[in-house]
Amino acid sequence: EVEKSKRTILASNRLKTTKYTALSFLPKNLFEQFHRLANVYFVFIALLNFVPAVNAFQPELALAPVLFILAVTAIKDLWEDYSRYLSDKEINHMECLVYSRHEKKYISRYWKEVKVGDFVQLRCNEIIPADILLLSSSDPDGLCHIETANLDGETNLKQRQVVRRFLELDSEFDPLKFTSVIECEKPNNDLSRFRGYIVHKSGKKDGLFKENLLLRGCTIRNTEEVAGIVIYAGHETKALLNNNGPRYKRSKLERQMNADVLWCVLILLIMCLFSAIGHGLWVWQYGEKKKPIFDVPGPDGKYLSPVLASVYLFLTVIIVFQVMIPISLYVSIEIVKICQVYFIHQDKDLYDEETDSQLQCRALNITEDLGQVQFIFSDKTGTLTENKMVFRRCTVSGIEYSHDDNAKRLAMYQEPDSEEDEAAPKGGTLSQRDSICSHQSIKVIHRSQSTKTHRRTGSRAEAKRASILSKHTAFSSPMEKDITPDPSLLEKVNECAKHLEVMRSHEQPLSHLSPELCDVFDFFIALTICNTVVVTAPNQPRQKVRDRFELKSPVKTIEDFIRRFTPSRLTSGSNSSSSSSLATSKSMNRFGLSVLSSTSTDSTLLKLEEKLAYSAQMNNNGYSSQQGRTAVGSGPEEGELRYEAESPDEAALVYAARAYNCSLVGRLSDQVSVELPHLGTLSFEVLHTLGFDSVRKRMSVVVRHPLTDEINVYTKGADSVIMDLLLPCSSDDPRGKHQKKIQSKTQNYLNLYAVDGLRTLCIAKRVLSKEEYACWLKSHLEAESSIENREELLFQSALRIEKNLHLLGATGIEDRLQDGVPETIANLRKAGLQIWVLTGDKQETAVNIAYACKLLDHDEEIITLNAESPETCAVLLEQCLQCVESKFSNNTIDEATGNMAVGFTPLYPPSSSVLSSLGLVIDGRTLAYALEPTLEDKFLALAKRCRSVLCCRATPLQKSMVVKLVRDKLKAMTLAIGDGANDVSMIQVADVGVGISGQEGMQAVMASDFAIPRFRHLEKLLLVHGHWCYSRLANMVLYFFYKNAVSV
Repeated sequence: EVEKSKRTILASNRLKTTKYTALSFLPKNLFEQFHRLANVYFVFIALLNFVPAVNAFQPELALAPVLFILAVTAIKDLWEDYSRYLSDKEINHMECLVYSRHEKKYISRYWKEVKVGDFVQLRCNEIIPADILLLSSSDPDGLCHIETANLDGETNLKQRQVVRRFLELDSEFDPLKFTSVIECEKPNNDLSRFRGYIVHKSGKKDGLFKENLLLRGCTIRNTEEVAGIVIYAGHETKALLNNNGPRYKRSKLERQMNADVLWCVLILLIMCLFSAIGHGLWVWQYGEKKKPIFDVPGPDGKYLSPVLASVYLFLTVIIVFQVMIPISLYVSIEIVKICQVYFIHQDKDLYDEETDSQLQCRALNITEDLGQVQFIFSDKTGTLTENKMVFRRCTVSGIEYSHDDNAKRLAMYQEPDSEEDEAAPKGGTLSQRDSICSHQSIKVIHRSQSTKTHRRTGSRAEAKRASILSKHTAFSSPMEKDITPDPSLLEKVNECAKHLEVMRSHEQPLSHLSPELCDVFDFFIALTICNTVVVTAPNQPRQKVRDRFELKSPVKTIEDFIRRFTPSRLTSGSNSSSSSSLATSKSMNRFGLSVLSSTSTDSTLLKLEEKLAYSAQMNNNGYSSQQGRTAVGSGPEEGELRYEAESPDEAALVYAARAYNCSLVGRLSDQVSVELPHLGTLSFEVLHTLGFDSVRKRMSVVVRHPLTDEINVYTKGADSVIMDLLLPCSSDDPRGKHQKKIQSKTQNYLNLYAVDGLRTLCIAKRVLSKEEYACWLKSHLEAESSIENREELLFQSALRIEKNLHLLGATGIEDRLQDGVPETIANLRKAGLQIWVLTGDKQETAVNIAYACKLLDHDEEIITLNAESPETCAVLLEQCLQCVESKFSNNTIDEATGNMAVGFTPLYPPSSSVLSSLGLVIDGRTLAYALEPTLEDKFLALAKRCRSVLCCRATPLQKSMVVKLVRDKLKAMTLAIGDGANDVSMIQVADVGVGISGQEGMQAVMASDFAIPRFRHLEKLLLVHGHWCYSRLANMVLYFFYKNAVSV
């Protein structure tokens, strides 16, 4: 039984995307065509020509052109609708297995016959016919892998999990015994969220999450057989609710052209009015007694009165002067735009050999807008950088480990120095030198000191070769995988393992370690298990506990037909909260916790509990007696473990832990296995996983420790939030003083990492008592069972457990610049474009990367805004505006371009003849204050005077708000470019959205107007193709207007 918001009529699964029927085609199509005012105008002119008193041409001939245009458009629409009809028919007549209560077995039925509440059975490589709640799987852990390429463009496999309690069934799932009641939210188009609960016969209630839902249009992979109940059918499925059709935008030139057409109509009316008045005066001067020259009397032999003659002539000259409005202009523009898109696609310079991808034009109507862009808003990670994370340094328990040998290894991947070093910040501030501002939060920094240049990963040929050699891994380059450990830290890890081996028979073995060694042990455990990384061995088939099966060979599907109704973009990519990822898993219910991310849909999976030779008997402490280690070399050798992660950061940390012999060797729905030297395999019972989201900026796992049987919370996240969640330290307590000292040292090392341009993460831990966990668990289960405000309740539940943390350490990960980024930014700025970078990274890291990529130059004056309250932000903005206006009062303003030339000489002379300019750096908290209605005008007034703007710690919502502010207030043409789901809102708000097909999936590409492989391709797309498209189209429009004006 399914209850859905008290609706008695449930949607049919029949797909109907056609617009017309045999009877409604003609009237409906004509009604649609007459929505174009141009068609109404030309039909009016043709009908006017049928009036004998005013006709200027043969009526039948005057009607021919407009009928031809209407007929051609109607035939085109009819053909498109007939194609949709054939596609609908093919999809509706696909077959699937539906349970028949009458025959008590699964029988074959058409997709169109599937209804809400039906039980459906699917096999490997079959396409899912409706949104189905997963109730049974042939996988012993209740897992099901699906491919969502038809839905969101991502080719990696996703993992879905059988609903709780149904996984615990001893016998096979029987639909006749299903007596539970399902209640779920109304149909919506949010692909990242599903809320509901299921009430069992016993009265117990379990929450339902997106991990339990199989979406229509996806394909079952690597799972022999699954079964479930239909929740949403037909046009209520998420796939069809996301089907908004192709993107349509009106370009700035088209809007201007429509205004010009209206001016032409006005000119036409004025010309006709003057002609009519002149004719009336001509007739009037002869009076009634004289015979007007060149005038023809009526049938009764009388001449028309001057007024009536003027009216008739007015209508006649409208017919004569109708060519003032070009009837063929719109058709010609469509043809030209198609040709322009073709030429852009044929440009070999916009093809990336490494990724084997080229530019995609997803919006055909705005190619000319590329040549009118004034502001570029760019993400940093994955857009300006490679998003291939390389572990560089770490600090544990207040001690820093520089990993010098690892730095030397990475230097081998660097290219020889071919460019001058980038500039680094100098400590002095302009406020100190020139007394511009007195507030210490305003820093105007002048760069003159050299710093290390961020170079690209190395030879592209080498990267491509490595990618081909191990194409199944998420991170194939040895540079990311092979890490040289720091000798002193490795020695401490081994010492810790030896002590634990000796003390493992004790009740609390960790209590016998020193505080430093305890932190080292927990630090690497957190790196290994606080993630959603999936372990695979691509050369091995997936093993089953119950019975072994062989995957069927791929069958022929109609995915091409499915693509006809899959979305062309994600409309809710980052608008929906990620809090739904807080949906957790309890081990007693064996609820799945991780999502498989694979670069190959053909690779099979390995269940590691058998292939890694786990001990047949696990002792009470949860570790095995096995001492042998599985080979984990860097090459694609037999038995090698492969880590597939949702984000490059997670994989980099797991590879780093593996370098210290702390290896992630297995992950099941309710446990994660870690192999340590001298200890063998430790199996942690996973109780809950609190996923990362952009608001909390952290993730946590709640596990039962195998050595102590304690409930531990391991948390990793941004230092800006983790440091605020630490347990307060008392200055009177020696232990508290020691912890305070460790926190202070760690913060100093984090600042040093950020100055070096490294991405920083803090690692922390909390031990929960049984009472604390029981109290938290009760409220958390209630949050999971909620429907209306589940995300908010889960968010608050995570906040309750992620507090009073103990700091373990921090990591520094390098994300290198993409090839050609500095040159591209420099050329775009030379062309007069203003570039804003909106990033979620901390301020120091973002500033360092900004200098490396030439966003900020060493001859620029940098204003840095950091405010703790709205009042402080208002004061800072006011002071900055006054300082800029007073100090730069002798600047010259170019009214045509808006560029400002600074008229004073900085303390340190610039390296070029170009006068110094301004740059603005603002953090996320201050940006939130600056975007308030009372301050946004001041913020914009300051920002528009800056050549570059860098917004740090920005959330996805703030990114879109900044773009919207500039677009609406400055009336400027904006372009947003990004590569991840957190950039979707920004891309959709901008006039032109550009997505980069990178490491973070295809959400940004699906939401964009144009998709490019690399950031460097933006230069030619804008400065060459954008200029050509605008120039050619504008000249063509002018030609049509002038040609027709001459004809008149």
